[in-house]
Amino acid sequence: MSAPTDVTLELDDIQRGVLSPRPTPYAATYLVFRIDDRDQGRELMRRAGTAATSAADTSSPLGDTWVSVAVTHWGLQALGVPRSSLDSFAWEFRQGMAARARALHDEGASAPRHWEPPLGTHDVHVVIAAVAPDPPRLEEAIDRARSAYDRLPGVTAIWRQDCYALPSEKEHFGYLDGVSHPAVEGSGIPGSNRLEVPLKSGEFILGRPDELGGSAAPEPAVLGRNGSYAAFRKLHQDVAAFRRYLKDSSTTAQDEELIAAKIMGRWRGGAPLALAPEHDDPALGADPLRRNTFFYEQEDPTGFTTPRGCHIRRANPRDASVAGEVRLHRMIRRGAVYGPPLPDGVLEDDGVDRGLMFAFIGAHPGRQFEFVQSEWMNDGVFFGDGHTKDPVVGAADGRTRYTVPRRPVRRRLAPLPRFVVTRGGEYCFLPSLSALRWLGDLRD
Repeated sequence: MSAPTDVTLELDDIQRGVLSPRPTPYAATYLVFRIDDRDQGRELMRRAGTAATSAADTSSPLGDTWVSVAVTHWGLQALGVPRSSLDSFAWEFRQGMAARARALHDEGASAPRHWEPPLGTHDVHVVIAAVAPDPPRLEEAIDRARSAYDRLPGVTAIWRQDCYALPSEKEHFGYLDGVSHPAVEGSGIPGSNRLEVPLKSGEFILGRPDELGGSAAPEPAVLGRNGSYAAFRKLHQDVAAFRRYLKDSSTTAQDEELIAAKIMGRWRGGAPLALAPEHDDPALGADPLRRNTFFYEQEDPTGFTTPRGCHIRRANPRDASVAGEVRLHRMIRRGAVYGPPLPDGVLEDDGVDRGLMFAFIGAHPGRQFEFVQSEWMNDGVFFGDGHTKDPVVGAADGRTRYTVPRRPVRRRLAPLPRFVVTRGGEYCFLPSLSALRWLGDLRD
């Protein structure tokens, strides 16, 4: 692990949605477009170069309100990007998320044939995301986004998803979300774990040195440099089934909360088991400077406090001894809930679609998002636990039990059903602002 050095990023050219944590609370909208006319698609890109917010724009009157613009492989094709340039993008991006279903364990109910149209098809060309602290300011952001695609009949809006983050910061299963955020050299944004050395900027920004000393970027440099990749996914949550599992696995209300904490790695008030092993600590959970500042290896290498198979330890093993270098698989994760909450105490599904819109940002989709999804979320070999799955988001088969380490006898819970089903998603490229203008200036 190398010590941090003075690094300067071209923040005025990087989209703000790449590096900036989202405000709390916030509202967001994802808009998906298909390009039917190449010239008008290029005009969309020209306008997007103005509508998208830069990472340097943190003190404008809009405050924590911004617009991000992303393009899929199919979108770059529709814009007429030369084949030599298309072939320089990451392999996973070029294939598209639907084609990567097996690697991502998007099978059964999560298979692309069940996805919400048009997600997973070659019609998804451009994704525009608008983010703001509240619905009124979100409308301002959407108006800003509209300036990019308004009066372009050759650019067709084909999908929209409204989502939000509650003031409580919780998602539908009742846990705090968005707690962990890595520090990136040169971003000026502190990480949520003060013990973690900032990661090289090339782990998230294309054309910059990464943890391996390399520098990956699509060609030409004006297109690839200062961009990033994003994997966005719509994930349906079966909240009633999750609640029933906790209730059926526990003996008391207190035991239910303990099981919920052992499954996630945090109490539902936000305090991590690593810092609050016996009971929840709401004050700790509400403190962003303390609730994520911990490691595992010295205090809890075997996982008696924070189980090695729990969700947060699988998603980010931190300093734990596992197969693979943890820092090579770090991502920026952004999540927002969609759909109304299931009322408290309800144990039967009401038929309403609810879940999470997730975005995973990084410069290496293969060794970041795909590795974590396939090797850490859906396998346990990396920490010596066979082929177990993540208990919250893993592709559970209804046969594998979740084990809670405990002395003198471990506790084995009932087989895990699948609580989260993929409803769609896609790999996107987040161009720099100068790259958006370059795409707008393309000529046949």
